[in-house]
Amino acid sequence: MAQNYRIYINEKVILLTGKAPAQIKDYQKIDSEYFDLKIIFPWVDNQPGKLFYVLSDDPKAFLKQITKTAKLVEAAGGLVKNEAGNYLFIYRNDKWDLPKGKIEEGEKTKVAAVREVEEECGIKVAQLGDKICKTYHMYHWKGKTVLKKTHWFAMTHKGKTKLVPQVEEGITDARWLGKEQIDLIMQNTFPSIVDVLEIAELIEKREDLAAG
Repeated sequence: MAQNYRIYINEKVILLTGKAPAQIKDYQKIDSEYFDLKIIFPWVDNQPGKLFYVLSDDPKAFLKQITKTAKLVEAAGGLVKNEAGNYLFIYRNDKWDLPKGKIEEGEKTKVAAVREVEEECGIKVAQLGDKICKTYHMYHWKGKTVLKKTHWFAMTHKGKTKLVPQVEEGITDARWLGKEQIDLIMQNTFPSIVDVLEIAELIEKREDLAAG
């Protein structure tokens, strides 16, 4: 089955899919023939609904094609777990988030992910794990329509290093939070971060089943 992709515009989502959504009545269809992100962005942003979808025989190829219609910025970040089983979150722009940042020119994705986590939280990453997923969201910056593609990795931290939020990047807090607190995080975070947390949870469950 072809993989689905989600592009977020604020709290709204455009689903790129090879099959119509199960709850199709909740979605508004967008024609794929003349799809241009620069045109779609303001249109979706002004619509009352939050769910949109585009049908394509090959969603992956379609995504690659439409990224050429906006400025693409690539970023990387991590979901960091410590020895107590807690996860690292930052607070920025009045929402809980995961540490991430732009990949520098010539920098490898994995290197950027570790660097951004360490810079934004003041810790050292003990181990870089597997990639969790990629997320996509759009925004306007200096008059341009930008599509940000973020690569997310699992990471671990050892020890009890004091967290130091990078205030110059607008981060006002950084905390280790347990699984029982993640539901509260999901009530005040970005939809793309919810995707990362849900996919990571599924991966962890599969690994537990395989180990058991």
